[in-house]
Amino acid sequence: MRVETFTEILGAEFYAGVPDSLLRPLCDYLMDAFGTDPRRHMIAVNEGSAAALAAGYHLATGKVPVVYLQNSGEGNLVNPAASLLHRQVYGIPVIFVVGWRGEPGVRDEPQHIYQGAITLKLLEDLGIPAFVIGPETGDEEVREAMAGFRPLLAEGGDAAFVIRKGGLTYGKKRTYRNGYGLRREEAIRQIARAAGGDPVVSTTGKASRELFEIREALKQDHSRDFLTVGSMGHASSIALGVALHRPEERVWCLDGDGALLMHMGAMAAIGQGRPRNLIHIVLNNAAHESVGGLPTAAGGLDIPAIARACGYPCALTAETAGVLDEALREAKARQDLCLIEVKCAIGARPDLGRPTTSPQENKRAFMERLQDPSGSD
Repeated sequence: MRVETFTEILGAEFYAGVPDSLLRPLCDYLMDAFGTDPRRHMIAVNEGSAAALAAGYHLATGKVPVVYLQNSGEGNLVNPAASLLHRQVYGIPVIFVVGWRGEPGVRDEPQHIYQGAITLKLLEDLGIPAFVIGPETGDEEVREAMAGFRPLLAEGGDAAFVIRKGGLTYGKKRTYRNGYGLRREEAIRQIARAAGGDPVVSTTGKASRELFEIREALKQDHSRDFLTVGSMGHASSIALGVALHRPEERVWCLDGDGALLMHMGAMAAIGQGRPRNLIHIVLNNAAHESVGGLPTAAGGLDIPAIARACGYPCALTAETAGVLDEALREAKARQDLCLIEVKCAIGARPDLGRPTTSPQENKRAFMERLQDPSGSD
């Protein structure tokens, strides 16, 4: 169905959420209609925060907000849905719009398969009735579903529309850009060269895909890399765990700005632990690029200053290949915890592939490499 019809049926005046590729029509429509006017539309740092924003909106206005998310974000949503919004607690009504990655019977990436299988069950367990919208769903069916939800919402309950691939359409597709010139893939190539045989933990999304293809092009094995294909926002904590328990190894973390924002508290833990063998690199294009390119809050942040405030003794910024090389040399020479923010352009090769190894194969190879560093070329 057309997203304009869908939003008219919902009748909401405030939206908050985390972008999703299956919800790209909704996200582009919201950017065209409201941009990032915080009174109408906020791109939240994580799904739980979006639910809390929605709760605040309802408390201030008495109206029903919309929270949009990919189904992978249901995990972040569970706590506020169960302990804040639920009718047995405050009874705050919210309409959830959930992109259904990994829908059973639809081919998808490994990190989406189990999440897709339990998507509707998780909503059921949270007491949130759901209506599924697919390409074949008619407008009147959605109107009837929304009419059925209204008494529940009036009583402080929550409801969800789960969107299958192609369930929403929008006549325009926005293009997102920033002012940075350094391509992320080239930055990762420089970082991989500087890291040599050191272990690397990379975040979900295109960064891990590009790292995998760089190794392929250089005919290097992949055992030195842990590709965090899911679990957005947790790569830095994984890297911290590796660094603390393998102090003889220099460990590199390739993070993204959206991932960093999603669980920024990890920076405080890293600063507190201060592993002298960890180099934390944030590839900052100020965008949720892997799901369309919508902006993050990172474009207006001083990430190195945040790192220093969290206890990182070294925090650098690079916007060009030359400055990045200098920052990489300095970080390695210091032999101490260091963060490097790399400001990158939005965009990736149209033929960018995906890892051809399974997550389990990746885990086994990475663990074997940590046990026997000499086995990596």
